[in-house]
Amino acid sequence: MRIHIPTRLRWSDLDAYGHVNNAQMFGLLEEARIHAFWEGDNAEGDAPPTRIFQGGPTADTFTLIAHQEIEYLAPIAYQRDPLDLELWIGRLGGASMEVCYEVWSPVGETPRVLFTRATTTIVLVDAATMKPRRIRDDEREAVAPYLGDMIEFGKK
Repeated sequence: MRIHIPTRLRWSDLDAYGHVNNAQMFGLLEEARIHAFWEGDNAEGDAPPTRIFQGGPTADTFTLIAHQEIEYLAPIAYQRDPLDLELWIGRLGGASMEVCYEVWSPVGETPRVLFTRATTTIVLVDAATMKPRRIRDDEREAVAPYLGDMIEFGKK
């Protein structure tokens, strides 16, 4: 199963060629990841059950990025409708997890276009000691339905 996060483009995401800048894509992935995994206000009523980590400087646990990899498959021109960012967990380690993403054209658009594939390795770090901490059983249980295959990137 995957988490679907509708993500709107901002005018500032575009580069001089009129498509999403490669560096801005990491920001879009970050927004989707925060929506998927950080606890917080759920005024919209669309929070996935994977919202299990506190965010911000007062959190007991920090979710730090250890590695990111991205593959751009097609340029993304500005669109009014939100892109469909699909997230899932490709690997769940002792203190880390591999978040996988696919960035698709807006829901309902045909043909459906896969623009980008990416992964982010997140390490859970105890905020007081700044040392990795193990993923708790309740956290594993929350993300277990979203475990899937790792992304196979193209030629390296």
